[in-house]
Amino acid sequence: MKLTLFGETMGLHPWRERFRQAMIALRGEEDVPPSKWGLSSLSQLRPRIAIPLWRGRQPIKRKVILTNFYNHTQSPIEEGWSVKKTQVKDWRGGTLAYDSHNGTDFTIPVGTNVLTAAPGKIVRVISEFNRGGLKIFIDHGQGLMTCYAHLARSLVKEGDIVGRGDVIALSGYSGLDGFITFPFGVPHVHFNVWLNCEPIDPYPRRGTNDISLWRAGEQPACYDGEPVEETFEESQYNEELVNEAIECCKTAKVREHLHSLGTTLQKATQTIIQMNYYPTRFPKRVNIYGEEFPRSPRLDLPFSREDFDGSVIVDEL
Repeated sequence: MKLTLFGETMGLHPWRERFRQAMIALRGEEDVPPSKWGLSSLSQLRPRIAIPLWRGRQPIKRKVILTNFYNHTQSPIEEGWSVKKTQVKDWRGGTLAYDSHNGTDFTIPVGTNVLTAAPGKIVRVISEFNRGGLKIFIDHGQGLMTCYAHLARSLVKEGDIVGRGDVIALSGYSGLDGFITFPFGVPHVHFNVWLNCEPIDPYPRRGTNDISLWRAGEQPACYDGEPVEETFEESQYNEELVNEAIECCKTAKVREHLHSLGTTLQKATQTIIQMNYYPTRFPKRVNIYGEEFPRSPRLDLPFSREDFDGSVIVDEL
C-alpha cells in the first residue's frame, strides 16, 4: 500500500494540530518541561542507513536493525525529555541509547508491516506529533502493555482483539523527530514495554537475574506461525486504585479528563499512557493492577518472517 510522505509517513496532517503539538516539545506546557537536544543528539543521524529506509529498502537484507535500546541510567525526568547522550547504559553495558530513551528502536523500511508481539486487545490508537507520532497500545493481560510508535497507518481500531503475529499497522517515521531529522534520521518503530504500569527493558540486563521478555531469549525472533498454547485474558483493574492514580495527576485539565472517561478500562489504560508519556504530571505513581506481575517470556519481534530472519545491532556491524 502506497503511503503519502507528509500526511502519513511523517504524520503532518492536520498541520495546525501538529504545529500545536510540536510547540509542546519545543516550549513545554503546563507541568511538561520542553525537550532537550544538543550536539550529542546528532548521534541519532545515520545517513548511510536512513536514506535507503526512506525509499523503502532494507540496507541489510532480511534483518531488523536495532538502533537504540532502553537506557538503564536515565537522566531525571523532571529536567525534561532528553535526546542528549550524556549518561547511557543499555542492557549489554553498552551505550546504544540516549538519556531518556525508554524503549527499543526497530529500524525498518517505510511501509513495512508491523505485527503484534503477543495476543491482546487494542486499547488506544492516537497520534501526538510531540510524543512518537501515530501510536498503537495493546493490553496483553497480566500487567503487560506494549506500544508501537512512529507508525504511518493504523490497520486496527480500539477494541479489536488481535492474535500473535497479526498485522496492525504500516511503519513510517511520524512525529516531530522524524520531520526535523529527515532524511538522515532512521525510520523506525519505537517499541515500549510496560509491566505493572512501569516502562521496562524486554532484554535481560547482563549481570542480573532478569528474565527476557522475548520468547527466543536474548535474540528476539519473528513469530514463525506455529500454534502457541496461550489464552488472552483482558487486564482487570482495581477501580479504587485507578481513581487514586488519577488523583496523583497534578495537571487539573488532564485529571478532569481522565475522571470523565466512561469506563474503568478507559480510565485505567489512558492513565497508564499518561503516566508514561507525561511522567512529570505524576509526582506519585500507583500500580493500578493491585498486584505485581513477574517478568515472563511472552514477546516476539513485531515483524513478519516473510520480511525478516532476525535482527542485528547497529554498533556491532
